[in-house]
Amino acid sequence: MRYTAFFVLLFSGLSVFSQSGPPAPYGVLPSARQLQWHETEMYVIMHFTPTTFENKEWGYGDADPSIFNPTDFNPDQIVKSVKAGGFKGFIMVAKHHDGFCLWPTKTTPYNISKSPWKNGKGDMVKEFQQACKANGIKFGVYCSPWDRNNPAYGTEAYVQTYRNQLKELYSNYGDLFMSWHDGANGGDGYYGGAKESRKIDRSVYYGWDTTWAITRKMQPGASIFSDVGWDVRWVGNERGEAGATSWATFTPTPLEGKTKVGPGEVRDDLSPEGTRNGKFWIPAECDVPLRKGWFYHPEEDSTVKSPRKLFDLYLKSVGRGAALDLGISPDRRGQLHNNDVKNLAALGKIINSMYKENLASKATILASNTRNKDSKNFGVAGLVDNKMQTYWCSDDSAKNPELTLEWKNAQTVNIIRLRENIALGQRIEEVVCEAWMDGSWKEIATATSIGASRILYLENPVTTNKLRVRITKSPVAVTLSEWGVYYLTPDLLQ
Repeated sequence: MRYTAFFVLLFSGLSVFSQSGPPAPYGVLPSARQLQWHETEMYVIMHFTPTTFENKEWGYGDADPSIFNPTDFNPDQIVKSVKAGGFKGFIMVAKHHDGFCLWPTKTTPYNISKSPWKNGKGDMVKEFQQACKANGIKFGVYCSPWDRNNPAYGTEAYVQTYRNQLKELYSNYGDLFMSWHDGANGGDGYYGGAKESRKIDRSVYYGWDTTWAITRKMQPGASIFSDVGWDVRWVGNERGEAGATSWATFTPTPLEGKTKVGPGEVRDDLSPEGTRNGKFWIPAECDVPLRKGWFYHPEEDSTVKSPRKLFDLYLKSVGRGAALDLGISPDRRGQLHNNDVKNLAALGKIINSMYKENLASKATILASNTRNKDSKNFGVAGLVDNKMQTYWCSDDSAKNPELTLEWKNAQTVNIIRLRENIALGQRIEEVVCEAWMDGSWKEIATATSIGASRILYLENPVTTNKLRVRITKSPVAVTLSEWGVYYLTPDLLQ
């Protein structure tokens, strides 16, 4: 009897202890590599090959290397413009579908050493990598698996060539934050003069498990992007928009009639939203060109997306827990056109102005529940300290907690940002934001998924001395790493 009482007491104590610690993780979790990717939030992908000098959108693989000769190449101008826009990463298209390599590769003669640029002694990948390093921008590469120039494309010999190209890129350009891949594979090409269409089974041809194992070994910190996703999935459109509900977890589903998934063999219509309680942590990347197309065309100088449109894309990508991947395209000088530079800078000004002051840090923050009443480790201070590792958390039983901001003087607000502690999983399914107006609480915004980031923009700003967030649906204890409340001057969006 005494032993029974002892074990009851022991396990009761363990139960109390577990409640006092952090909550149990929920669902599948991001890797350290993916957590770093989430913090990048915005990056660009740059297209610049002989296709630029042909004024085409896709190269056929037959362009003479002699046409690739930028007249005033300036990688620093390009990278500084990217940084001014608020972007933290830069993916270089080291080889596009035309097969032309922008580094002096040993794998194919169709490369930059055969161009007149720098008398064939240049390495454009290296110059961009160095410019990114000098400006504090993360660097990544895209090497197209489809090669419309290589005569061996479609055979096993080409697969080894492709892997050797990746090995060169992984070896010589520092630590990469991404290795980017897409599903455009097989079709019409030059193929060493054959000028024919070659079809491959893209689900098996490249042996992706073997190919991406090279990435894992040589660049363990690089997130792998593809439409099916290893670390990051394609959002399923080139509009730059994640779903209004956007889960970082995903269960890839094969196309109708297919038995398994692979690059180009997945139902992209399910990608914008992802999968609640999916099998894998594979968040979405939202890719979209700054201009009409991915390559520079002088006739499209007037199609550069406006600052307001870019901010809208920011809200529908980063603001929905995904990442924004913006396509940039240098002109034949080897620089960004002034229209591109100007609108990127305007976007950066909008974002910097928006985050200039977190009004929540000036308020008294009240929580309806704090985990085990432990304000030191799980209290509301973690919401406004700009540290993702610290967070407010509720008890396991408190799945619908409320947070309230109270100011001595009324504040005008039009941006609300919430961020979960995603290291413990994506937990929240629904929130309601309310403002105290005319003596009662009035709903001003709602959201479903939160994840790495949820940004709510109020077209009509509200002025209030109290703001409240109610978690109306969560299967487990709630964790929030950030509660940001801001006012963005609407004039900046004109």
